[in-house]
Amino acid sequence: MSRTAIDTQQYLNLYDQLTQAVDGLTEEALAWKESPEKWSITEVLSHLTDHNLVVSFRIREILSGSTAQLPRFSQDAWVSETKANAGTVTDILTVYQALLAYNSELFRRLSAEDWQKSGIQFNGKAVRLADVVEAFINHVQVHLAQIDRIKQAFQELHEEPVE
Repeated sequence: MSRTAIDTQQYLNLYDQLTQAVDGLTEEALAWKESPEKWSITEVLSHLTDHNLVVSFRIREILSGSTAQLPRFSQDAWVSETKANAGTVTDILTVYQALLAYNSELFRRLSAEDWQKSGIQFNGKAVRLADVVEAFINHVQVHLAQIDRIKQAFQELHEEPVE
């Protein structure tokens, strides 16, 4: 994408999209897993917060002009080994929102040239700051669809049979 900056409101709206996606769900529904190797909604939200932490670091590495390779992370291990499903959605989303707010304040200070700065991804390819943030926004949309699939599967499993 050829954008020089991101839409800060679109970025901040990610929190509202996530809270709307889980609004009214029970603790059982939030922690339910379709199978042991799949994530619950709570785990998806924890992953998105972990991803937000990593992307926040990547943003700052790019802006600093660092030549170090941008970090990747072991998302499945982070979710399982931090016992993410035992967390509370309220706490997870509070951290998520705080990171969005902190980063959006940074975004407001950036020039068009800053958005064009780039770093080296873990695959060795260069990536611009604007593309990192755009990918972050798109990544959330993928997981919103995942949350919808989990909710649908939970509902189908827990529906009262029609007689």
